[in-house]
Amino acid sequence: MGTVDHMQWLSLLADHWFRRGAWVKNLPGQPTKIKTERSFQRQPNVFLNNKKHLLSGKGKKNLRYFKNVGLGFKTPREAIDGTYIDRKCPFTGNVSIRGRILSGVVTKMKMQRTIVIRRDFLHYVKKYNRFEKRHKNMSVHLSPCFRDVALGDVVTVGECRPLSKTVRFNVLKVTKGASGSKKGFSKF
Repeated sequence: MGTVDHMQWLSLLADHWFRRGAWVKNLPGQPTKIKTERSFQRQPNVFLNNKKHLLSGKGKKNLRYFKNVGLGFKTPREAIDGTYIDRKCPFTGNVSIRGRILSGVVTKMKMQRTIVIRRDFLHYVKKYNRFEKRHKNMSVHLSPCFRDVALGDVVTVGECRPLSKTVRFNVLKVTKGASGSKKGFSKF
C-alpha cells in the first residue's frame, strides 16, 4: 500500500465527511457551517417555495420567523438576523412563555442547548427562629441566539410547556456576572 502525504489525507478525510452530510456547502468567501443534523433544517412557519418572494428579487434572505415574547423582554438581534433553527427557542420557535419568571446563576454548560442554573434561597426553621441556606439546580433551555454565555452569568428564565423530561424553563435574558466560583451560596 502506498504512502499518502498529509494534504492528500486531509483531502480524503474532507471528502468523506462531505459525502456523509456533515458539512453544508457555502458560497465562496463565506465561512463553512458545520451541520450536525441529518434532516433539512427549516422553520415550520416559513414557506420556502414562495414564488412571489423569489421573483421580487429579494431572494431567501428575509425568510425568517421571529416574535416578541412579551413581558418586557426584547428579542435579541441574533434571533432576528441569525440563521440557526431551534424549535424550542422562545423567539423563533413554537414555545410560549407563561407562568413564573425566575433568575439564577449558570453552573454547567455541558449539554446541547441546555444549561444548569443554580437558585439560592433561604429556608426558615421555626424551631430555631433562624434561616438556613438552600439551593436548587434547574435545567433550562438556552437558545443559540445567546452566544456569549459563560459560567457565573446571571440568567432570567421564563416558564414554558415541558420541553423534555427535566426542562420546563427557557432563557429570556443574560446578564454578565463575575465568572468566579460557581459553587457556594451567593446573592445574585
